[in-house]
Amino acid sequence: MNLFARVLAIVLATTLSACATLSPAQRDRAAAIAEAARPTQVDCDRHDACAQPSPLRELAARAFVESSEAAPRHYALILDRGRDALLARINLLRSATTAIDLQTYIFYEDDSGQLVLDELLAAARRGVRVRVLIDQLAALEHVDTLAALAGVHRNFELRVYNPMFNRARTSYPQYALAAACCWRKLNQRMHTKLLLVDGAVGVTGGRNYQDDYYDWDPEYNFRDRDLLVAGPAARTMEADFEQFWNDGRSVRVEHLTDVGRRLLDAGVPPVPAPHFARPRRAQTMREEASDAALVRQRLADHALPVGAVDYVTDGPSKHADDGGSGALASRSLRGLIESAHEEVLLQTPYLVLSKPAQQMFRDLHQRERAPRVVVSTNSLAATDAFIAYALSYKYKRRYLREFGFHIYEFKPFPRDVPMDIEKPAGELPEPPPVGSGNEHAAPVAGAKRAGRARRDRRSVYGNGTYRAPLSREYGALRYGSSGANRPVPLRRGGVRVGLHAKSLVIDERVGVIGTHNFDPRGDDYNTESAVVIADPDFARALAQSIRRDIAPANSWVIARRDKPPVFSGLEYSLSKASEQLPLFDLWPVRYATSYEFVPGPACPQPLPPNAPGFRACYRPVGDFPEVRLGLKGLTTRIFTAFGAGLAPIL
Repeated sequence: MNLFARVLAIVLATTLSACATLSPAQRDRAAAIAEAARPTQVDCDRHDACAQPSPLRELAARAFVESSEAAPRHYALILDRGRDALLARINLLRSATTAIDLQTYIFYEDDSGQLVLDELLAAARRGVRVRVLIDQLAALEHVDTLAALAGVHRNFELRVYNPMFNRARTSYPQYALAAACCWRKLNQRMHTKLLLVDGAVGVTGGRNYQDDYYDWDPEYNFRDRDLLVAGPAARTMEADFEQFWNDGRSVRVEHLTDVGRRLLDAGVPPVPAPHFARPRRAQTMREEASDAALVRQRLADHALPVGAVDYVTDGPSKHADDGGSGALASRSLRGLIESAHEEVLLQTPYLVLSKPAQQMFRDLHQRERAPRVVVSTNSLAATDAFIAYALSYKYKRRYLREFGFHIYEFKPFPRDVPMDIEKPAGELPEPPPVGSGNEHAAPVAGAKRAGRARRDRRSVYGNGTYRAPLSREYGALRYGSSGANRPVPLRRGGVRVGLHAKSLVIDERVGVIGTHNFDPRGDDYNTESAVVIADPDFARALAQSIRRDIAPANSWVIARRDKPPVFSGLEYSLSKASEQLPLFDLWPVRYATSYEFVPGPACPQPLPPNAPGFRACYRPVGDFPEVRLGLKGLTTRIFTAFGAGLAPIL
């Protein structure tokens, strides 16, 4: 058999296996097997399901007592630290008396995922109704785990959203087939994230269920943000969850072909016991979640009393045949931005704007008294999606000149962010202090040896065993190959940090925390949600958190590079013309570059990039600071030149 015939045979086999589904009789039999296996007994006979008292749950009780129909009361808690976000979740799960609803894009079977799953099952066994809805492309990775959960208890139900080929797991060949036959359906993902307890307390924001969202990954973690809301708005969250849960795209896990076949072949397997990579850390989290005084001190006491809270969500109707008509979250966020008078403070990990968003910012900048637009986003060194960064890099001139953005790009080794990263054994030396002049020096020989020994999979391209790309969040193109969207290699090793928070502050009077990346995928493909709070105290607290991320210790500033001594006008015109091309943007010099603040007697405080003294206090550090230029640097420039057509799906 020649090579073509072998490839054709593989493709045909993959096609047939992907399209094969359970017959109605097989599906009913698999469901009956799961139903018969579910225990009905509960571990508690109290009316409150033996719920653990919780200071966070008490916030909801206070909010409902203090609310009236005309004047609702809520308590809002910004969860900046990953450790606190996980602590809040575990504590709330233990406080549930009647119902837990969990909705997420990614649920990974690492330490944080296993810990949360164990708590969900414990709640079901003590009498709480637990419903879990996960997007199919990033659901639990083992079919045996899904089959076990199909029959784990009568109080626990798991559904999978928008499964391709009615399967729980999608392999690379099956993904390729789906891309060929069903591109729009493949990209219509449930990006909404919500944990709701007793219809009274909700948590939403950027975090999925995976170690790198909770500062637990030894090599790469996300600087993220969630919001806990206690009070009447939780009822709106509950109604939205019900829409997703009852939508035809949400499929009971036992009805999926691969899970159903597992049930038919061998019955319901036992739920695997949690196997933690770092068991002591998991045990510490469990102990802290039982410590009411600690939870009160670290979390509940910092909740802000606010009035009305709006939960803005697309809902599953966004994935109806008429497409973007259901993009309520995108329209609402654009309306808020258009209401700005003084300042728009925007934080997004991926600065790739849809055409409506670009036109909105262009119009905003052309106002007679245009508001200042400050954008916090990722650098190439920090991002987990270098293709998205390449598109952002292509349009820097447009962002600065036509939209008036002040752009701050997050560093991979920030020195002052609210994270609790535990350094693994053999960690490399601390980076030098900001302003020392040595931030970008090559690593010393010992550091090189340590880097090789640790095989930092995200700092050294091609080393180590990478997590399956199907578990990453951003963009459909990440499935193209196992290395399609790894973080770029850096000049030194260490625990890298990438920005993942999605937040917005308008005039320090309205604050927004949600799931929307302010990108074309959020506009056209993903379902998104956001909490909008029009309260000055809350808006200022959120603004303070974002401003900390853009401080010189944590971000570089993007500004126009120095003009060449001759033909500067010609160069600008040629680069602008090249930028307009959908392909072949090959002009070698970009309009802007990265700058580092250099403090001194004449420069005591950071300056915005349009300040007269900016160039005296900042030094250029290149287009891709900290990046070890090589293959990824080259491919970034290639996508800059050829990738503009990818923006709608990024």
